Amino acid sequence: MIIRKIRNEFDLRVSRRELLAAAGASGLVAALHPFSAFAAANQAHLRLMETTDLHVHVFPYDYYGDRPVDTVGLARTATLIRGIEAEATNAMLVDNGDFLQGNPMGDYIAYERGMNAGDVHPIVAAMNQLDFAIGTIGNHEFNYGLDFLMNTTAGADFPMVLANVAKGTLGASPRDDDMLYEPYRILEREIVDGDGNSHPIRIGFIGFVPPQIMNWDRRHLKGNVNARDIVESAKAWVPEMKEAGADIVIALSHSGIGPAAHVEGMENASVPLAAVEGIDAVMTGHHHRVFPGDTYADIDGVDEVAGTIHGKPATMGGFWGSHMGLVDLLLEHDGNAWRIASSTSEARPISERIERKNVALVESQEDILDAVRADHEATLAYVRRSVGKTSAPLHSYFALVADDPSVQIVSQAQTWYVSDLMKGTEWEGLPVLSAAAPFKAGGRGGPEYYTDVKAGDVAIKNVADLYLYPNTVRAVSITGAQVKEWLEMSAGIFNQVQPGVADQPLINSEFPSYNFDVIDGVTYRIDLTQPAKYTPKGDLQNPDANRIVDLKFNGDPVDPDQRFVVATNNYRAGGGGNFPDIGPAVTILEAPDTNRDVIVRYIVDQGTINPSADANWTFVPVDGASVIFETGPAGKDYAGAVEGVTIEPAGDGEEGFARYSITF
Repeated sequence: MIIRKIRNEFDLRVSRRELLAAAGASGLVAALHPFSAFAAANQAHLRLMETTDLHVHVFPYDYYGDRPVDTVGLARTATLIRGIEAEATNAMLVDNGDFLQGNPMGDYIAYERGMNAGDVHPIVAAMNQLDFAIGTIGNHEFNYGLDFLMNTTAGADFPMVLANVAKGTLGASPRDDDMLYEPYRILEREIVDGDGNSHPIRIGFIGFVPPQIMNWDRRHLKGNVNARDIVESAKAWVPEMKEAGADIVIALSHSGIGPAAHVEGMENASVPLAAVEGIDAVMTGHHHRVFPGDTYADIDGVDEVAGTIHGKPATMGGFWGSHMGLVDLLLEHDGNAWRIASSTSEARPISERIERKNVALVESQEDILDAVRADHEATLAYVRRSVGKTSAPLHSYFALVADDPSVQIVSQAQTWYVSDLMKGTEWEGLPVLSAAAPFKAGGRGGPEYYTDVKAGDVAIKNVADLYLYPNTVRAVSITGAQVKEWLEMSAGIFNQVQPGVADQPLINSEFPSYNFDVIDGVTYRIDLTQPAKYTPKGDLQNPDANRIVDLKFNGDPVDPDQRFVVATNNYRAGGGGNFPDIGPAVTILEAPDTNRDVIVRYIVDQGTINPSADANWTFVPVDGASVIFETGPAGKDYAGAVEGVTIEPAGDGEEGFARYSITF
């Protein structure tokens, strides 16, 4: 058989491309996966299909932007699922968690419609249209509380498994726990071999979630449930699954692909999990990435090309329905049991980027859309109406020259959120600061590319104006000296200003506005007569420069050794922008929520927000000097109300911008 020849030549690990080439050479139908096409009498092809991190995305729609998009949506992924099933003799569909929260539809159901016993959540209604065999629980499933979660999963037409979360207190060992969900399920199926004969097979599925849920959703979970380490739980339950007759064991790991070495309580544990004896394949998620893929190159135990972890097949299907994760198994029966003889892994996308545009590769399945259409329409009404009020305008016309309301509200929300998550941790009691940057600040976006929300009602879709990117919240713990260097890097957006010279250009056009972080919670001034200490790329160029002066906390000079927690986003905490000393080494919190979602929650919680800038940063006056900058012409309505600096019109700028001046 050709398939046996291929397996011998490639050490039982072959790529899909090589197998399809073999199928084409034989003249067989290429649409059928070669494992199905070439399986012998004692061999069978089993296809495992994965959705993960759907986050309530059913329609291909951006609710924040209030527009259709081609990059998301289970309705699109469903087209892949149904096409993929046709390529395999035997196929099973699984979900790897984080389906319940993550876009305004999820918030609409939780905060407006509610979930009572017997109700069917729209994401579950959509999933019920597909033949899911099983699913697991992700960390975001706990965001709305346990009652909401249990009512939601009760409406699913498929079982849920979760092996590391127990009710109440933990037992002496994992097997002694009173589990919130069954830890595993062994599904009995008939599998068709290469000769068309059916055979029984017992496929075990076990699910895991990051134990950090006990911190992330402490308000819902403390005293009600407890979480165990992922690997510890696997080592306890997988042997029982084998004892119960599971032929193969599939881990549904809502946990990212992280370090190879196991550390108690680790969040991203899929690599040491794959090393647990008895686990045959790992479906991963949580990271919002794609595997196989070069994102995970150079991680011990991970083959990012073959799609294996510790030699075992694995996949991660992106997020929001962007990809369909796939693991194809060629199973052999040795007379006593089934074993995996070979495998391939991939992640198929619903769209691709062509010439800077996202192009759809598939269309939506109408029955999936129909299942949630009423809730989709209700969500549109929800995002278009007020969820709170702002007592002052939210605009970014002067965000690069003065403390700004659009940045202020982001910092207020981040501080509110991170302060709560610090409770009960070793960092509780440390001052919480917040770093945020203006995203819509003109530049290449043009003279209308600014945030502009009038005082009064604030709708959810306005949050897209406040925060453009789907970043997630993170926090770092740093010293006062590192806070100062962070601000020194940010101050590189300004050109050096000479005393006694009029109309000097203020903004360095090479410095991106999204790297102009304002740190709220401290006060400081910027001395423009000093040269920039760092280049726009973060290289130290003037070691003796000190633009940041009078840096204070609660009115007192900041002690260089004093420790702070600074709320920020995953881009900055991950090293984005090359800010000095800011990176994974100082990151203490990788929160599960996006900055957008946190802003929405903050507005809902506060009812009426006050985003008025508090002028916590200003310029040091420069004798006899004035500077020129450009902003959108609509900024004229707000120029007189800017705190901390006097701004005057200075004529028309280029390409539709308006020019303003600051005289010190």
